[in-house]
Amino acid sequence: MSEINKNLVDIAKNIKLVAFDVDGVMTDGSVTYDENGVEYKTFNVKDGHGIVRMNKSGFVTAIITARQNGTVQHRAENLSIQEIYQGQKFKLPALEEIMKKYGLTYENVAYMGDDIPDICILEKVALASCPADAVKEVREICNFVSGYNGGRGAVRELCDFILESQCIEKIAVVAEGTDSK
Repeated sequence: MSEINKNLVDIAKNIKLVAFDVDGVMTDGSVTYDENGVEYKTFNVKDGHGIVRMNKSGFVTAIITARQNGTVQHRAENLSIQEIYQGQKFKLPALEEIMKKYGLTYENVAYMGDDIPDICILEKVALASCPADAVKEVREICNFVSGYNGGRGAVRELCDFILESQCIEKIAVVAEGTDSK
């Protein structure tokens, strides 16, 4: 293991809260509308399984997104994500509220974002992460850049990395209403 990887593993050992942006992270960033203006999003079940495993392993999971969408609410409920903050044009206050609620510091936080509005959080958290297709400004400040694009496995890779860093066995999650195989 390289020194950089060892340092990242040491950082990941302290993570207790994993928070995600949605568009471009949990999805590929596409937005689809029907003729009535109803917005649709597509999520990756493998990413969802990673989030469910985090929940089952005792981590706090959160969504902090600038957009407001019923599909996101449904997805968060389906995955049992504890904290859902939609319509957050300024994301840092939402994260700080979650941290205060659970008695956590930035050292305990991993966040995955992909674009300029996420930088305010990524600059502060211990495990700043992004998908492979994040904008350049985000990739440059992240200490964990996934090998996968948003909505295509980046979330799962981050979840697996944190769980493995903390020596948490792979948990098979098979329950109604959750993503599972």
